[in-house]
Amino acid sequence: MRTVTDWLGEYGTSHKDPVNKLLHWICVPLIVLTLFGLLWSLPVPELFSSVSPWLNWATILAGATLLYYVALSPALAAGVLVAFTLLLFVTQWLATLPWPLWLTSLTIFVVAWIGQFIGHAIEGRRPSFFKDVQFLLIGPLWLLAAAYRRIGLNY
Repeated sequence: MRTVTDWLGEYGTSHKDPVNKLLHWICVPLIVLTLFGLLWSLPVPELFSSVSPWLNWATILAGATLLYYVALSPALAAGVLVAFTLLLFVTQWLATLPWPLWLTSLTIFVVAWIGQFIGHAIEGRRPSFFKDVQFLLIGPLWLLAAAYRRIGLNY
């Protein structure tokens, strides 16, 4: 298994342009948010909803992803736990809007991916996930690792 340093280093090779980086800081969290929103919108078995309204496909995905991140870096996984919790609270709030959560999520999802592809066009490099789909999971870690470095935390 590759180390978190391997993953982040390889991901970083196609994310050097400042505009592409900025677009990733905006778009990657929005994409995670919208994935949570789309999954939150899916019906769940009655057993799930009887346990808690928070037990849904979005929180299951968040938990599974968090386990993957723990295997890569417990320190980064701790930061992801905070970020995912905030994004899930935003998702829950978005669900209270007077139109369907899936529609809000789908709209933001499309716009955010357009932003990602614009960033990569400016960078002149294809997105990393074209090489390995696991890079879709590395994007959020790459941002968090940059934030950790900025404030002097190790991962």
